[in-house]
Amino acid sequence: MELEKIISISGKPGLFKLVSQLKNGFIIEDVTSKKKVSIGNSSQVSLLDNIAMFTFDKEVPLFEVFENIAKTNDYKETISHKSSETELRELMETALPDYDRDRVYLSDIKKLAQWYNLLHAAGYITPESFIKPEGEETETPAEPAEKKTATTKKTDQKPAKPAAPKVKESTQAAKSAPKSTHRKQG
Repeated sequence: MELEKIISISGKPGLFKLVSQLKNGFIIEDVTSKKKVSIGNSSQVSLLDNIAMFTFDKEVPLFEVFENIAKTNDYKETISHKSSETELRELMETALPDYDRDRVYLSDIKKLAQWYNLLHAAGYITPESFIKPEGEETETPAEPAEKKTATTKKTDQKPAKPAAPKVKESTQAAKSAPKSTHRKQG
């Protein structure tokens, strides 16, 4: 499936494709501009393959929702993420009729529409892009992972090394501490 390595990075607009892993980060490629850059391990990365939308009885993988939107729109672009609330909710009703209205916020629906259109513009939304290799099934996680929003889950990313904040704290402490007037004799 072509969509497996697509990620979202907190604080960066757009979607990215994981190209390769480095010792202390990743090389990524913007899905629309194809520009490659590297990011560090401390970046908040969400693998779209690990994101799900809430329904009343389960969590539906994001790519299944994308597939529903694609089939409804004949694999063409959908409404803009800047559309009215009514239009966005209608999109969600069509894509996932039993979505949980209390846990899926308007901002989540906007993100869904924006991501779908970005992937469509980059050529990822085709009938072939939703075909899974043999033996691969879409599963709903048995235990929900930590959520970033009502629709996103964090990937298993290593947390930033705690050494950096400790250095800052000690530097700040040193600046605020009174300076000694004694010098070492040597």
